[in-house]
Amino acid sequence: MAGKKDPLAEYNAKRDFSRTKEPAGKAGKSGKDRIFMVQKHDATRLHWDLRLEADGVLKSWAVTKGPSPDPDVKRLAVRTEDHPMDYATFEGTIPADEYGGGTVMLWDRGTWHPIEGKSADDIEEGHLHFVLDGERMKGEWLLIRMKPKKGEKRENWLLRKLDDAYAEEGDALVEQALTSIDTGRSMAEIAAGREPGDATGEDAAVEDLAEMKHARRSGKPGKPPKFRKPQLATLVDEVPTGNGWMHEIKFDGYRALIAVAGDDVTVWTRNQKDWTDKFGPLVEAIAALDLPPALIDGEIVALDKDGNPDFSTLQSVLKRGHGSQGPADKLAFFAFDLLEIDGADLTRQSNMERKERLEALLRDARPPIHLADHVIGAGEKLYARMCDAGQEGIISKGVDAPYRHSRTKSWVKVKCVQRQEFIVVGWSESSAKARPFASLLLATRDGDDLVYRGKVGTGFDSDDLDRLSGKLDRLARKTPPLDVPKADARKVHWVTPKLVAEIAFAELTSEGRVRHGSFLGLRQDKDASDVQDERKTPAPEAKGDVEISSRDRVIFPDSGQTKGDLADYYAAVAPIMLAFAAERPLSLVRCPQGRAKKCFFQKHDNGGFGDGVKAVPIKEKDGGTEDYLFIEDARGLLQCVQMGTIEFHGWGARSGAVEKPDRMVFDLDPDEGLDFAQVRDAAGDLRKHLADIGLTSFAMVTGGKGVHVVVPLTPGHSWDAHKSFAERFARALAQAEPDRFTATMSKAKREGRIFIDWLRNQRGSTAVMPYSARAREGAPVAAPVAWNELKDMENARGFAIGDAKRLLDRAQSKSLAGWGFAQQRLPDV
Repeated sequence: MAGKKDPLAEYNAKRDFSRTKEPAGKAGKSGKDRIFMVQKHDATRLHWDLRLEADGVLKSWAVTKGPSPDPDVKRLAVRTEDHPMDYATFEGTIPADEYGGGTVMLWDRGTWHPIEGKSADDIEEGHLHFVLDGERMKGEWLLIRMKPKKGEKRENWLLRKLDDAYAEEGDALVEQALTSIDTGRSMAEIAAGREPGDATGEDAAVEDLAEMKHARRSGKPGKPPKFRKPQLATLVDEVPTGNGWMHEIKFDGYRALIAVAGDDVTVWTRNQKDWTDKFGPLVEAIAALDLPPALIDGEIVALDKDGNPDFSTLQSVLKRGHGSQGPADKLAFFAFDLLEIDGADLTRQSNMERKERLEALLRDARPPIHLADHVIGAGEKLYARMCDAGQEGIISKGVDAPYRHSRTKSWVKVKCVQRQEFIVVGWSESSAKARPFASLLLATRDGDDLVYRGKVGTGFDSDDLDRLSGKLDRLARKTPPLDVPKADARKVHWVTPKLVAEIAFAELTSEGRVRHGSFLGLRQDKDASDVQDERKTPAPEAKGDVEISSRDRVIFPDSGQTKGDLADYYAAVAPIMLAFAAERPLSLVRCPQGRAKKCFFQKHDNGGFGDGVKAVPIKEKDGGTEDYLFIEDARGLLQCVQMGTIEFHGWGARSGAVEKPDRMVFDLDPDEGLDFAQVRDAAGDLRKHLADIGLTSFAMVTGGKGVHVVVPLTPGHSWDAHKSFAERFARALAQAEPDRFTATMSKAKREGRIFIDWLRNQRGSTAVMPYSARAREGAPVAAPVAWNELKDMENARGFAIGDAKRLLDRAQSKSLAGWGFAQQRLPDV
């Protein structure tokens, strides 16, 4: 049809078909069933291109790391241009200087269909639930579009396997499926142009890879980048949840920044100490990669006999020196970030973009150089695995966050056991002759001041004792560098606070002392001036009850009620509140510093609330999709309170059916000069008018100055019908009694009248939930009331958070039996 946009225009514009063997092709259709295929593509970075037939073309996504059959693993899938149907059989090489230059393997193929009740059109909605019947990929899968960053050009999605008969842990698909499903060739054989059936052998494949690597190298590299201060992680006590976080193993070693250009390699510690000479084997391995000028962030570790990173093993290797390292000293470098490459500063790019560039840079790396793997979402599972394996914990990073040269909350660490650095300030005498000291006295800094943190007397071997004894003697001083309780200061010898020790411990006592501490080693890479108190940032517990931090913080200054009082209220009323607030998209009024300070609305999920606060993807007006918050149980309710939430406002639809409204609310908002009696009467009149057209309604005092008339409905009508009815009903009342009502929000037109706020019945609008507290003086509560009870009420603030038991008792009374529930359809009027 004339004027219709060509879906393949972008595809064709990017390619010179006189040079590439890719098909030019036109839109078409394969047959009765929609086809799909996956092409393994070794271009700038290795990825897997998922292509689904829809609208006569192949809708395409570049899947970083390839599809995983593990439901807990979410893979980044970047939407690319639509491809022609003829591309379904393409396998071969694209010239290096052409768009997408590299090797392409036909990795999987088959048919696909949306699950029942869904359609291919859901792709444009940003949420596709579908079934694959391929040779390798089978069963249910999910594609979800992520929220775009401001100015971001590419369209990021997540691909995830759903839990069914074809799901399995790990990455078997990518790790085991290494040849073409069409020709049986490997990537090396395709790149070498070998035809199916040609004899190759392992030696030929290795030769091909070597040739490809050599061909990519040209000219001499420039100078290595200069040192940059590394980003540091904030210690928290729970794994952040949601698709906005990527999670990596927290390696048990020394942080290192590698400045490289060809065979010119420098290893910097986090404090800009040049430790190149300490890690000779690693430096040689990095130099052998012949990398362009780059600054790589990562961790140097030593692997124990089981192949796990172990700090004590690393200490032993460093004591012997690199010159004496043997086969048992398995040093390794795990790279997790890329700050600079070829003179380009990458720190303003997102974590995900930098990780992709790093993957491309280290594509040819082999042990002892590793790329640190990550998962998107499912951090709790990775954390559990690390703890079960006796590892230190995990690092979680905001997917969209840039690199900051400081400690931030976009990088957080969650440790399996407590361990941190302490400053050595003294040592106590030992009664055993063979032992030079009994214990070390520890401290941390609070600003410029030293704070005593107790003693550690275990974890030392004979080498540690001898080595430390000499260092302590050289740092001896006569006076204590800080205040220490008299009981702990007996028979103590003081030292200048320069040594930094890594200590594992069970907990810090209420006095801030180390309990059950064990010495792990000295930190030569860290200065004593940097060792601050590393307390965990409070967050909800991962299991069991929700821990509420800062319970004594006053958040209602007029009444003196605290965060703990509010949490206790919500815990008590959860059984009656959740009937209305659960499984409904929410907008939260958060006041982290109390109601008298800055408060703000939050409706989108940022992944920081906890596992009980869920997210549902909802299409926005601009065509994009956002994750909206919702809760299912008391745990989610309290996790919101832990994050400073006071008020809960909900949609007029459930999270599982956001396009099917089930609740209409008329908010009677009086002008300043009107008293509550006029609002009461108005609510009663609305009730009668609604009853005249067959609708049962209920009253709720808002905790402010108005009343909500609530009309529960059976889903089955659209948002347009919902909004239209509410508007027509409100305007009809305003026209019938113009001196009493207005249906217009304007303050000028509200003078002396009651505004019948019907606008809360639009898609995306919210109304305060029954039993929600309000961020107002006296900590009032929005509470359901019976119609005959409303007649005698003097204001809309008859209940507060101290009335939890009263509200629970009322909810069981005959007068409120069935409040807010009715089987009734929206009238066709």
